[in-house]
Amino acid sequence: MTSAPLAARLTVPSGPLFFPVTAYAPGGEVDLDVYRTHVRRGVDAGAAAVFACCGTGEFHALTPEEFEACVRTAVEETAGRVPVLAGAGYGTALAVRYARIAEEAGADGLLAMPPYLVVAGQEGLLRHYREVAAATALPVVVYQRDNAVFTPETVVELARTDGIVGLKDGLGDLDLVQRFVSAVRTEVPDGDFLYFNGLPTAEQTQLAYRALGVTLYSSAVFCFAPEIALAFHRALREDDTATVHRLLDGFFRPFVELRAQGRGYAVALVKAGVRLRGLDVGEVRTPLQEPAEEHVKQLAQLIERGQALLDEEGGK
Repeated sequence: MTSAPLAARLTVPSGPLFFPVTAYAPGGEVDLDVYRTHVRRGVDAGAAAVFACCGTGEFHALTPEEFEACVRTAVEETAGRVPVLAGAGYGTALAVRYARIAEEAGADGLLAMPPYLVVAGQEGLLRHYREVAAATALPVVVYQRDNAVFTPETVVELARTDGIVGLKDGLGDLDLVQRFVSAVRTEVPDGDFLYFNGLPTAEQTQLAYRALGVTLYSSAVFCFAPEIALAFHRALREDDTATVHRLLDGFFRPFVELRAQGRGYAVALVKAGVRLRGLDVGEVRTPLQEPAEEHVKQLAQLIERGQALLDEEGGK
């Protein structure tokens, strides 16, 4: 797939962007059967795209062999219904290796994760992502967060780079994102560069990102409560402010506050949510750890509250 078709498929999604968790069997190995079920359920529920083996999918914890198997399984299970993008990260050589593995496994695109550990200058970051983009024919979305933070000038150069089609923001600096959008619009006027809200529980900030013209966002909640995530996505699309506020106040804000109770909960709590909904995807791998039992109970109550909000909305 070339970058233009992927960009077109992502521009007007009918549902949230799905970042599946990676399923592990009781012995700790990847469980491809359960993973396949998880991916299938997400696509059937209305996901607009599958981002396999990214942050929520514990990219950091997977061997290259496990990564390849999961990406291939996601591609097989989606069967072309929606695009599949795969993570690629670490240093440049390994990021290139993962990119090529993803291409061989049939992925439609890449999410280029921040480089491992080092805090690099803008020139080094630009060279890194250009090498990843040049390594395959797959279109690349660059992920800004942690140690990969860009200037507007660098984002303009990324937008000019063949194969790089967008930027996912996991930093949350809206002033900086606005400058990205303005600079690219000015310097690359004929481009079709995409922007994604990639903050944890992106629904909480999506009203603000939407005001900047950023309509694409990842939804971790979709992993375990797709009906709630879809209702919010639909309300945004239809400018149903009352429903957006009701779900923010009654579900998403409390979920964000619960997520803040433990390190790594952006993944571990989501995985617990998937288990609560009846699919045993196993525990997180170290160095992440499982959420406290009390927090899992609170999550179960919160899911029930979200369901009640949907029931109230349906009864009106």
